[in-house]
Amino acid sequence: MVTPTSVAPPREALAVVSAADVSALAAGAAIFGTGGGGAVQTAQLAAEHALQRHGPVPLLSLDDLTADDAVIMMSGIGAPTVGIEMLSSATQVEAIMREAEVVAGRPITALMPAEIGGSNGVSPIGWAARLGLKVLDADGMGRAFPEATMIAPNVVGVPCDFSVMGDVIGNVVVLRTVDLRWLERHARAITVSSGGVCLGAHYLLTAETAPGAVIAGTVSRAVAVGRALLAATEPVAAVAAELAAAVLLTGKVVDVARRTEGGFVRGSVTIAGTGADRGRLQRIELQNENLVVLEDGEVLVSVPDLVTIVDAETGHAISTELLAFGQRVAVLAWACDPLWRTPRGLELAGPRAFGYDLPYVPFEGGPR
Repeated sequence: MVTPTSVAPPREALAVVSAADVSALAAGAAIFGTGGGGAVQTAQLAAEHALQRHGPVPLLSLDDLTADDAVIMMSGIGAPTVGIEMLSSATQVEAIMREAEVVAGRPITALMPAEIGGSNGVSPIGWAARLGLKVLDADGMGRAFPEATMIAPNVVGVPCDFSVMGDVIGNVVVLRTVDLRWLERHARAITVSSGGVCLGAHYLLTAETAPGAVIAGTVSRAVAVGRALLAATEPVAAVAAELAAAVLLTGKVVDVARRTEGGFVRGSVTIAGTGADRGRLQRIELQNENLVVLEDGEVLVSVPDLVTIVDAETGHAISTELLAFGQRVAVLAWACDPLWRTPRGLELAGPRAFGYDLPYVPFEGGPR
């Protein structure tokens, strides 16, 4: 049964992120990954090590930004299945940042996750510690999305002047594309030719351009969700309450159809209900992230609203590349940031943007 929850409580913003916060950040970012953004385990270890060695990183709100600040988004790009085996190099992020500052013509003072979901919500914290930079308490999606076009500044019309990409062996590429559709095409081709995974920096933002063009407070929010999960005796219920999410189904994974192509993980997962949900069957379509939930021919939830598959006992999110037959899971769904429900947001990240000929119906946490 779909279980609606109460409105999520207000969250207090953090002033810094320390090594002690990373486990909660990773658990929360995995939830916001909606199956994508990369599995968090390696990113968590790397970020904890960086913060232990270099100390906590300051976490800025939008109001903290000054005229001297230059914020750039950073993330990994590529197929999460490849990212399990291909780790970033020790010098990769430094090489990208050196080139970004040359192209920008000014020092970079802060990093921001391009997406708060998965490892891409965790790694920038460790990178900032290594580089001696601050972190903006925001991201570009409020979740994870698979394509470069699907980012908040693009929704509101803020241009992306350049992108810098680097691979594990030291190649660095600067892209100046006419729009983000072309950035997606070129960046994906570079990623595929680099073995399936790259790191990238793009969207230089300032105190003038960032407000209204990012999803604010999401680093703090991911930490709050992670803390709720880690402290709970009933973690699935605790995460649902923290997110004001609905539990769509509790059951067992009975089929996984998954392939890696064109720099993406594509496919579907089928879950058979157990316990009170016995007799129900849901199929979830995916492209890196969980996109559409179907049951008895009806669409229960679709992008840009969020769908996450979690372990039914621990509440920890299971990314698409780690889904396997027999796992006992729960399916959570909740509403996206209002920015994605605008006409431009739906054009970029609604069902039709992924090739589904479906009308978008906002998910509000209760049964349809």
